[in-house]
Amino acid sequence: MSLSRREFIGIGGAAIAGAALAPGLRLVELARARSPEEAATKLQRWGMLVDISKCHDCDACVSACSTENGWYGHNRPATDPQWIRKVTLKDKQTGYVESLPLMCQHCEEPPCVDVCPTGASFKRPDGIVLVDKHICIGCRYCMMACPYKARSFVHEDTINQKSYAPRGKGTVESCTLCVHRVDAGKIPACVEACTKDGNKAMVFGDLKDPNSEINKHLAAGPSTQLRPDLNLNTGVRYRGV
Repeated sequence: MSLSRREFIGIGGAAIAGAALAPGLRLVELARARSPEEAATKLQRWGMLVDISKCHDCDACVSACSTENGWYGHNRPATDPQWIRKVTLKDKQTGYVESLPLMCQHCEEPPCVDVCPTGASFKRPDGIVLVDKHICIGCRYCMMACPYKARSFVHEDTINQKSYAPRGKGTVESCTLCVHRVDAGKIPACVEACTKDGNKAMVFGDLKDPNSEINKHLAAGPSTQLRPDLNLNTGVRYRGV
C-alpha cells in the first residue's frame, strides 16, 4: 500500500506521541471522545454553588478530590497539588472566621487560556477549563495568570495514576470538575462527598438549564463570584462570603 507524504507524517507523529506517554496509558484511550450526540456543546455550562454557611470545619471535599483523581499532598504547601484546598477568611473588624473550598473557578473568559503559548490550557464548549498534559511544556504562565492560585506544578514523579486523570512531572494541573464523571452523567467527587457528609454545601449542575437544581438555588438567594471586578464570569459561585 502506498502512503502520501501527509499520511506518513501523520502516522509518525502519532507513534511519537504514544511513545511519550507513561506506561499503561495509551493516547487512544485518554483522548477517546464520547459519541457525537453526547459531545460537549455550548448548550450547557457546568457550574457549582458553594454555600459557606453550610461549609463546616472538615476536608471531605479535599479528601474526595485527592482520592478520585490520584493526587496526594506531602505537607509542603509551596509544592502540594492545588486541585482544591480550604482557605480561611477572617473579618479584621469583627474577628469572624470562616473557611471555603477554593478550586479552579472555570471562568467564561479564563486568563490561563489567554496566556498559554501551546494551547494546552483550553476551555470546553460546556465551560469546563482543562489542561492537555500532552502539550503542556510547564512554562507556568497559566499559574501566574490565575487570580485564584488554583493551579499547581507537578514537581515530582507521579504515583497511583488514574487512567481518566493523567498527571505528569513537569506539567501544570488543576480542578477538572471531575470531567470524567460529568461526561458519565455523575456529579464531581467533592460535591458527592459533601452531600454524603451531611453538609450539602455544594450544588452542581447546568447553569444554562433554568430548571436545574443549581439555578433554583441561585434564584432563591444572593450569591457572588470571587473577584467579580475581573469580569471573568466564573462557573463557581459562592453564598455567605
